[in-house]
Amino acid sequence: MKIAFGGKGLFRPEKADENGLVAVGGSLTTELIVEAYSSGVFPWSSDPVVSWWSPDPRAVFDLETFHEHRSVRKRARQAGWTFSVDRDFAGVMKACAASAAGREETWISSDFVAAYVRLHELGLAHSVEVWEPNQSGDTLIGGLYGVRLGGFFGGESMFHRRTDASKAAVGFLVERCRAGGVSLLDAQVPTEHLRSLGATVIRRVDYLERLRVALGRKDAVLRGD
Repeated sequence: MKIAFGGKGLFRPEKADENGLVAVGGSLTTELIVEAYSSGVFPWSSDPVVSWWSPDPRAVFDLETFHEHRSVRKRARQAGWTFSVDRDFAGVMKACAASAAGREETWISSDFVAAYVRLHELGLAHSVEVWEPNQSGDTLIGGLYGVRLGGFFGGESMFHRRTDASKAAVGFLVERCRAGGVSLLDAQVPTEHLRSLGATVIRRVDYLERLRVALGRKDAVLRGD
């Protein structure tokens, strides 16, 4: 399926195939990425071309019911981890793109990094960082990044260099979303790993309704301060 891109209302998630594929082609321009997220669609891989997805069901972190594991909080406290927002967006993206055990290949190509860094510079993409103190300063040991539009935050990828660091990043993100009026925290494709982090699964039709409401929350922020 190949679609010629251009114009509002392009993406039709209800037309996705059984795997959630909506369209193939186009480029990672800021305008197209924003239009996609606003329609309930996200880009995923550009090898050999960009593909656009809207899975059914959809994974989300329910901001009303999410509870961080006590063991994660305890580990973060004992290790002296600190958290930040947007302190090193590019560093987080590159860490998410790096190969790791069990993830030798990644869909986060150099064009994805460039596209989302542009979004970050426009205030439309944000990162959460987890830092571990040491004698020479702080070391980046975990984090995640995603896109925020109004009261919507679409999580894209996460990484960890210490056990539980990505779980701690999710917990911190949930706190910031709650404090800042973000009402929808998207986790995209349901997986067992996301469920282990506390994600739940909803129907696409319900997701799209939550998205419509979230996009209308123009006063929402990520930091909440």
